[in-house]
Amino acid sequence: MQPIQTLDDFFTRSGANVSLYHMGRHVVACPRESLATFESGEMAWPEPWQGQARLAIVFLLGDMPEPAIWFLALPLDEQGMLAPAQRDAFLNRLLETLGRTVSQVGREETTDVDHLMKDNPLAFTPNVTFQAMLNARATHDMGLPASQHFEPVDAYFTGQQAIDWQALGLQGVADYVVRMETSDAEALARQLPTLPTAVIHSLCYCLEHQTFSETLVSALASRGEMAAQQGDVETLSACIRAVGNTGASQAADWYNHLLEDTAACGPDVLAAMAGRGWQYLEDGHRLPLFLQRLAEDERTDFAAVVRDLAIVPRLRIPVMMALRDAPVGSPIQRRLTMMMPQKNA
Repeated sequence: MQPIQTLDDFFTRSGANVSLYHMGRHVVACPRESLATFESGEMAWPEPWQGQARLAIVFLLGDMPEPAIWFLALPLDEQGMLAPAQRDAFLNRLLETLGRTVSQVGREETTDVDHLMKDNPLAFTPNVTFQAMLNARATHDMGLPASQHFEPVDAYFTGQQAIDWQALGLQGVADYVVRMETSDAEALARQLPTLPTAVIHSLCYCLEHQTFSETLVSALASRGEMAAQQGDVETLSACIRAVGNTGASQAADWYNHLLEDTAACGPDVLAAMAGRGWQYLEDGHRLPLFLQRLAEDERTDFAAVVRDLAIVPRLRIPVMMALRDAPVGSPIQRRLTMMMPQKNA
């Protein structure tokens, strides 16, 4: 029998029931084959975040009474491929804990498996919104009911019941967003102009992980524009993030509008686009304009944002070409010169 060399090998050999979720740029399902192909060195990680492949592994092993969850941040090289040393060390520790036979695992060993996350350099703790979205998505995928916080949020957003918004739980907002039907999104769009700012923020940080109707996209763009007129950059950025995963033409048009307005493109707006709306930057007009705005604003960390975008597989070549084609003397060229190591005099 071949030795276990990858995490995918381990879960396959152990017979575990496994679900994977991206936890870097979005909380979305990750196919098992993506992990297998990535670990074999055949594929760059599709959604890198801060030089890591961030992953939630939800699994049942042996006679575990309920699923365990591992949050792993696997280091990437400059090409977005797996840098395997820490993964290998973790896998060796895992195999030593369970013994070399993982096909029959009992309750005691599964407790040991859970404890492997302690003092594990690959382990990380997602922020509260990511945790809420993972819980909402995983329970929905497993056909389990939403949390007890769902019904008040549903009543509030659909206007069925007057509820003090301060009593709403973030988990309920996440459950609502994951279970949102088109009719719910249409009703939410009508409510959006009058929702308190704090509710808008919680809602947007959950919506950024979803696709939803164009009506709601338009309503979010309108609320974002209203915030911009009031100088509320935090709400504007939240709305920009919220539409980042929709693939809607209205969102693309709004990004164009923002990028063409030099007054709108501060560091927070550009960070929102790069972090959550990067898919809209895969565009021959939008990407060079984004890089130009990024380079023009001295408050931005141009080098860090460019490296973060260039490690996304679909953006790597477009980013490199846009940098190469930047006019001589342009802000982009000036920033690139600053990135180059200086020779000693």
